[in-house]
Amino acid sequence: MVRIVKMTFRPEEVPVFQDLFEGWRHRIIAFPGCRHLQLLHDRQDPRVFMTYSIWRSSKDLEAYRNSEVFASVWPVVKRMFAEPAEAWSLDRDHLMDAQG
Repeated sequence: MVRIVKMTFRPEEVPVFQDLFEGWRHRIIAFPGCRHLQLLHDRQDPRVFMTYSIWRSSKDLEAYRNSEVFASVWPVVKRMFAEPAEAWSLDRDHLMDAQG
């Protein structure tokens, strides 16, 4: 399962978020069921970031969302937003790379 979360920050919070994410990312990727984590940064709007994560199952994602790790991260991040976050949970139908 793929989870994409779009976050738009107040400009002054961007470097704060980036520093915080450096400390948090290891705890997130180490959570049971988290197979992949990326932080993406919009090229046109420097306030916009997206997390792209891959989870073994929706149960694993839900366990993360109910965990102490999430409870310590999300309230801090949420206070920095310029706009409400948007999130998508997706199933991957196809995966291709340059090798085929």
